Amino acid sequence: MKKYYLAVDIGASSGRHILGWMEDGKMRLEEIYRFSNGMVKKDGELCWEFDRLYQEIINGMKKCKELGKIPVSMGIDTWGVDFVMLDEHDQILGNTVGYRDKRTTGMDEKVYETISLEDLYARTGIQKAIFNTIYQLMAVKVQHPEHMEAAKTLLFVPDYFHYLLTGQKVNEYTEATTGQLVSPVTKDWDYELMDMLGYNKEMFCKLVMPGTNLGGLTEEVQKEVGFNLDVVVPATHDTGSAVLAVPANDDDFIYISSGTWSLMGLERKEADCSRRSCELNLTNEGGYDYRFRYLKNIMGLWMIQSVRHEFNDAYGFGGICAMAAEVKDFPSRVDANDERFLAPENMTEEVKAACRESGQPVPETLGEIATVIYTSLAECYAKTAKELEEMAGRTFSRIHIVGGGANAEYLNELTAQATKKEIHAGPTEATAIGNLTAQMLKAGEFSKVEEARDVIHESFDIKVYQA
Repeated sequence: MKKYYLAVDIGASSGRHILGWMEDGKMRLEEIYRFSNGMVKKDGELCWEFDRLYQEIINGMKKCKELGKIPVSMGIDTWGVDFVMLDEHDQILGNTVGYRDKRTTGMDEKVYETISLEDLYARTGIQKAIFNTIYQLMAVKVQHPEHMEAAKTLLFVPDYFHYLLTGQKVNEYTEATTGQLVSPVTKDWDYELMDMLGYNKEMFCKLVMPGTNLGGLTEEVQKEVGFNLDVVVPATHDTGSAVLAVPANDDDFIYISSGTWSLMGLERKEADCSRRSCELNLTNEGGYDYRFRYLKNIMGLWMIQSVRHEFNDAYGFGGICAMAAEVKDFPSRVDANDERFLAPENMTEEVKAACRESGQPVPETLGEIATVIYTSLAECYAKTAKELEEMAGRTFSRIHIVGGGANAEYLNELTAQATKKEIHAGPTEATAIGNLTAQMLKAGEFSKVEEARDVIHESFDIKVYQA
């Protein structure tokens, strides 16, 4: 009888339930449920629909029952930095505001009135991003001080969903590190920093590691879905799970977790909180088993996803890649990390404006716009690879691209050309695979991470692009 594990992987644009199991020495996957996600405007703020997302989690679990494939455990991963604050009655305070909202405008300067950017980086090792939890909390403190005062619990997005399923309130380590309030030395909350900034430190929960078993479902949830299982937290930050699924055990590679965002970096045992690392805006996010994800957060396929929507989703990503390849000599480039591309009213017009303002030819067709974005991304990858090599004091021969973006063949070819490195693309379901891997390690399916990565390499297609 097959022993199933359930990964609920929720990204910025969609979520899905994927069952995983071991068969003939290989990991097998089956996607059983999919749902949409996105931010909506509420009271002038960009917000997540957490009530709807939770119902989708339940719906997907019911699908397991329908199929007669009851998992022994499950875990949820999502994006980073966003959170809810609960009052004494466990009700959410305020709106469920998302990271693309403008409420953090100017909040970095508010934080720097207390601690400089350089000193903050030396304490946390986390790159400056205006949407980090530390700046979102400053927005709450300034705009809704009553919420900061009334909060009894802070839960990041996956923590909140795990709490609704189990009644257990914890903060998972890899997710928490994205907020810029965890010490890479103690690997615990930096309570002194919270005091300095005037944040309510009582609302933060105990940090737990991937592989922690939160126990079974509440009786109410059991009745609704028709079964019980263990809830085992994975690396709940989706990149933490994706990096766990990189199918390699040597140290001669850089990885890119490619999706809405592109997270490009190295796996390291120690954090680098040096001034040079801060200047390069590299980050030291927590990983499985206290490894560090030393990486740069790059805008990623969000740009091309947005453009596709603006063309009424009339073309698939494969078709867009083909159109881009047809006009590959179009010369214009943009800075893929410019904050202007974080949440523009219209991405197509923003790309055109950036080209116009820099005196370059303005792309007009979908193919031209796409080739500007893809080529700009590849050049950003090449620049970041050089920065990572500088900080590591060595060169790397290949890049492993995991996640949905591994399917973007045109971008993979451009990345090989720009970086002059061999590209290994796949697996595409890296986040779900990493989520399942953490559960399977807890269950003893694998004895250690290295064994799991060997199995992943043998279980999924990896396509190689030569430099």
